[in-house]
Amino acid sequence: MKVVYANQAPPESWSSAIFLAGPTPRAETTVPSWRPDALKHLADLGYDGVVFVPEDENGTWQHDYIDQIEWEEMCLHFSDVIIFWIPRDLAEMPAFTTNDEWGFWKAKDPMKLVLGTPPNAPKVRYQRYYADKLHIPTHDTLQATCATAIEKIGDTSDTTRQTGERSVPLHIWRTPSFKSWYENLINVGNRLDDAKVEWVFRTDNEIPVLFFWILTVDIYISIEDRHKTCEVVIARPDISTILLYERRTQIRDSRIVVVKEFRSPVSNGAGYVLELPGGSSWKTEQDPLEIAIEECHEEVGLHLAPDRFVTHQTRQIAATALAHRAHLFSAELSPAEMDDVAKNAHVVRGVAADTEYTRAIVMTYGELLDSTNVDWSMLGMVASVFYSK
Repeated sequence: MKVVYANQAPPESWSSAIFLAGPTPRAETTVPSWRPDALKHLADLGYDGVVFVPEDENGTWQHDYIDQIEWEEMCLHFSDVIIFWIPRDLAEMPAFTTNDEWGFWKAKDPMKLVLGTPPNAPKVRYQRYYADKLHIPTHDTLQATCATAIEKIGDTSDTTRQTGERSVPLHIWRTPSFKSWYENLINVGNRLDDAKVEWVFRTDNEIPVLFFWILTVDIYISIEDRHKTCEVVIARPDISTILLYERRTQIRDSRIVVVKEFRSPVSNGAGYVLELPGGSSWKTEQDPLEIAIEECHEEVGLHLAPDRFVTHQTRQIAATALAHRAHLFSAELSPAEMDDVAKNAHVVRGVAADTEYTRAIVMTYGELLDSTNVDWSMLGMVASVFYSK
């Protein structure tokens, strides 16, 4: 275990990092620091990563106040898990700064947090309320809090990160969407020099799963010998998209299955998204074709055998902002199958728990081209299938 004290430089690489956030005893108080006990618990539990301790190594305050704040901000961002232990004592250790730090991080990235408060700690009901609401683990002993932090980090056998990579917390680093984006970044010779989590969005399950993430990044572009620092990377799990079509002699007359659904970002005259059937899965390792088969049934009502699907290219949808990709599949329907879909256009489908409310309708390719309610990515997918041969 590598302990990094206040204003000491972080190591150049690590497999995991924990920050010990919480009140620090004032110079004039007799209340001892809780952090030596936390370090002992972490060591006894076998933790072998980095621990950031926002106290001086020799116990004597000897740094500038602003330097201290900036060091803490840097290391909080570097950390994979932030332990908030709040042994509040209103007279000698009120934890006012801790309240502000807790509020900042519970809003920005609650997946990094573990909260602990002793049973007799006053004025912590508010923190515990939001911990429960945001699915942040809570404990009333320091040992249990430390154990949960280690459990949250998990297996670190393949999580060593260097320099700018250290700024990507493990819960994002491990996602397929980040791995894919980052692999392509380094394969062309570029370098990630820094990143900050701006926002994460999780499922609201008892055990939440990371769905969307946004990073502000500093990337060195090797071929141009410059840095790009003014952009964010937004990602979610890759999607499987399916073109279900009935080809006709005149290409504009070919019929296509389109899903009509309200989606909040929609910005067109109809107030609805018109898109090809598709979606993603919470299961990070699920095969894209398997997802396509499931979505075809869920959104269109068709049970199609796997051998009816043709696999096309995998590409980004909006590379100026979104890092995730679409896996494109197609299946040619018979006229009878297409007629059956058209007859059931009134049937509402989707997953009610996800507030998904969809209808499958049939449009000709010409109608899709002429409608301004179909976005460019959908038209591009259709064209790539129709004109690929």
